Amino acid sequence: MQHRIGLIEDDPIIGEALSERLEFEGFACDWYRDAKSARRGLAQRRYSVVVSDINLPDSSGEVLFGELVGNGEALAPFIFITGYGAVDQAVRLLKLGAQDYVTKPFDVGELIAKIRALCERLQPAAEGESTLGISAGMRQIEGLLPRLAASRSAVLISGESGAGKEEVARALHRIGDPAGKTPFVAVNCGAIPENLIESELFGHDKGAFTGAERERKGVFEQADGGTLFLDEIGEMPPTMQVKLLRAIQDRAIVHVGGATRRQVDIRLVCATHHDLKAMVEQGRFREDLYYRIHVVHLHVPPLRERQEDILWLAARLLDARAARGEARRTLSPEAEHALTRYPWPGNVRELAHCLERACVLSLAPQLRAEDLFGAGASASTAPEMPRQNLSEHLQDCERAYIRGALAECEGRIAETASLLGISRKNLWEKMRKLGLAENG
Repeated sequence: MQHRIGLIEDDPIIGEALSERLEFEGFACDWYRDAKSARRGLAQRRYSVVVSDINLPDSSGEVLFGELVGNGEALAPFIFITGYGAVDQAVRLLKLGAQDYVTKPFDVGELIAKIRALCERLQPAAEGESTLGISAGMRQIEGLLPRLAASRSAVLISGESGAGKEEVARALHRIGDPAGKTPFVAVNCGAIPENLIESELFGHDKGAFTGAERERKGVFEQADGGTLFLDEIGEMPPTMQVKLLRAIQDRAIVHVGGATRRQVDIRLVCATHHDLKAMVEQGRFREDLYYRIHVVHLHVPPLRERQEDILWLAARLLDARAARGEARRTLSPEAEHALTRYPWPGNVRELAHCLERACVLSLAPQLRAEDLFGAGASASTAPEMPRQNLSEHLQDCERAYIRGALAECEGRIAETASLLGISRKNLWEKMRKLGLAENG
């Protein structure tokens, strides 16, 4: 998979030479000439490494990096190009979280070697379907998927409706079957009439009930060898919970109206927007089934808690429409601002519908805030996120940044402390203060 490098350099000669050399070396490269365009690009794309000059026409690389860190954004490793003898500045950047630096005049071969070494430590930063987001929360989930794919453990995905639980399940399936040779079968347990759910899950024999004119496989058999995704598992009727538990334990099903046990080999992934533990306490969900499907738990944060994903997702959704042959659309700066201020109660699903509606109704190549939110809407009038006080906001930013660093270092405290430029003791104190578990 090709690694993508973000280059922030205002000098046209150095920028052109570096971008050409990076592409010659097999990297994809996006070249930004100022801090404003870089800030927008970093919000929309995920990079393996970012190379940034210090001196930019509208700001500085150091100020830009400090803003990104202060916002709690999950960042790619940064390599800075500093002036000759600027040791103090380089030290400040490393303490702030930068990965490395080179001083002018620099050896291009040395810089390429540093970039390649960093890329070798990373999973390929693909822009394909397996990428879930650039926020710390989604990167942490994505970092866990390869380990989950190597096992057949049951996975429970929780999160609000529309947050992207099925996309996480599909990403897990793709990682476990990169060749795409096994099935992924999804079923919404809350959308099936109660009198049909047993047949839908386990299949039926011919003549099992009125209208059963032929044998039919259920979703367990359809998913044999692959992944079965049971969405809204909390909506499963109590009478079916017993039969579902038996099927999961035995890895075998029996058709409705039949007597033959049929073995199935599936990866089971369940999802819910309910609090299943509370449902167990209330007697609405079987405790034994809860523990059977709750081997590994992944929580997908709502979109309002991962604002850095909003423009990234919007860009991907618009790219997908263009790939289907529609006219390519972009977002005006006011539209981007309005998108990031809106609380998205419907999460990713609502964002997709919002963009689809705007693309259908607007003929312009660039979407405006009023195209997204209706006549009269603008960056100043679009619904705004509830404000936190400064202390709460800074704590949230720090918590997200440390969680992202822990995920990047796979929970290794010493390595995480080194990456953050603080001591292990300081990291432990911050984790306790911010309510972070040892594994991030």
